[in-house]
Amino acid sequence: QAQVVESGGGSVQAGGSVRLSCVASINMFGAKCMGWFRQAPGKEREGVAAISAGGGAPMYADSVKGRFTISRDNAKNTVYLEMNRLKTDDTAMYYCAVHARWVNYCPRLFEGDFDIWGQGTQVTVSS
Repeated sequence: QAQVVESGGGSVQAGGSVRLSCVASINMFGAKCMGWFRQAPGKEREGVAAISAGGGAPMYADSVKGRFTISRDNAKNTVYLEMNRLKTDDTAMYYCAVHARWVNYCPRLFEGDFDIWGQGTQVTVSS
C-alpha cells in the first residue's frame, strides 16, 4: 500500500533552519512530481514547494522563495525541504504529497492535484 511519511519537524527560533524529509513507499517514485504543503492553525492548507520527477524545475510559493529549497533523492524514494531564515509565520503542520498523475514536471502547486498524503510533521517557529 502506498505510504508517505514525513519527519524532521520540531521547534526552532526565528531565523533558524529545519530540514524536513519525506519517504514515499510508492511504485515509480522517480516518475512522480512531489510536493510539500502546510497548514497553519485556523488557515487553509497551502502549497509550499514542488519538484519534478527528475529533480529539476522546482516551484515555490512566493512566501518561501529564497528561503526554502526542495530536493529529492530518487534512489532513496525521498524528498527534502530545507527551510532557512524561518519566520513565525512558517509555523504549521507540513505535509508531503504525491502527484496524482504521471507528469514529469509539476504543472502547478495545487493540493487537488496530489492524491497520496502523509500525516504531516509539525514545525513551530518562536520569536
